[in-house]
Amino acid sequence: MRILVDGDACPVKNIIIEIAKKYNIEVIIFASTDHNINIDYAKIIKVAPGRDSVDLVLINSSKEKDIVITNDYGLASLALSKKTIPISFSGIIFNEFNIDSFLMSRYLGAKSRRSGKNIKGPSKRTKEDDIKFKNSFLTIIKRGIKNEYK
Repeated sequence: MRILVDGDACPVKNIIIEIAKKYNIEVIIFASTDHNINIDYAKIIKVAPGRDSVDLVLINSSKEKDIVITNDYGLASLALSKKTIPISFSGIIFNEFNIDSFLMSRYLGAKSRRSGKNIKGPSKRTKEDDIKFKNSFLTIIKRGIKNEYK
């Protein structure tokens, strides 16, 4: 089990590193060369900027039972197909039962934006989001340690 992070806009890097150190789990952060990320514990993989370039390198590097941390529903869907465990920055654990609704909401949002509608952006991040992420992340790690993922 490794932790792969879609690092360009990840607001929970400190939580990830804190928990990964505690459980001695490898962390790999993928980011475009446009972002400057310096974290001693993690391996940083820099990718040339471009649409989905970070996502493609991350997913091609993933292995079964890795944890993939991303807010990108498309990447989460690909991660599921590779039998990894994807989780969002707010602690949503993506699975085969909920991914279709997330992909549909992404599709509908893109369709609305193309038609000129002004779509409200995401809510401001709260302390509760960090707590929910941390709890979900710990649940995944503990289940992984017990080898409960098949």
